[in-house]
Amino acid sequence: MELLFNALIVVATFFAMEFVAWFTHKYVMHGLLWILHKDHHQTEPGFFEKNDAFFLIFAVPSAILIMLGMMNGNDFRLYIGIGIAVYGLAYFLVHDIFIHQRFRIFRRTDNTYMRAIRKAHKVHHKHLGKEEGECFGMLLVPMKYYFEAKRSQD
Repeated sequence: MELLFNALIVVATFFAMEFVAWFTHKYVMHGLLWILHKDHHQTEPGFFEKNDAFFLIFAVPSAILIMLGMMNGNDFRLYIGIGIAVYGLAYFLVHDIFIHQRFRIFRRTDNTYMRAIRKAHKVHHKHLGKEEGECFGMLLVPMKYYFEAKRSQD
């Protein structure tokens, strides 16, 4: 029963991170910390972006929670930290590799959901400034992009 509860904490944290990522993207990255996020919308030469600093903003709390949870008999903080880390891995795979092709793998897909994610992100990036943005999430996208991706496959 404890294993199931801990797995539930990981899964719940993973899904909660989608809201945290949406909120952070909309109000922090396109707000106070636009200076770090700007080069993600207005591409500059080089492999790394200032925007990559946001990795630390999420990785540090995850690592601290994992460490504190392990130091206290594998309590709930360990599983919250793992959930954040798993979301971070998904973010890296979906956003950096699949969408932005920072590594030239996973270039094509016939999967409607993945095509909808890519389409919604493309709509987000049509705005070069911090204002007038849309589609701030990563894994949850408006249904209209899912339907557009489905129609483009038929």
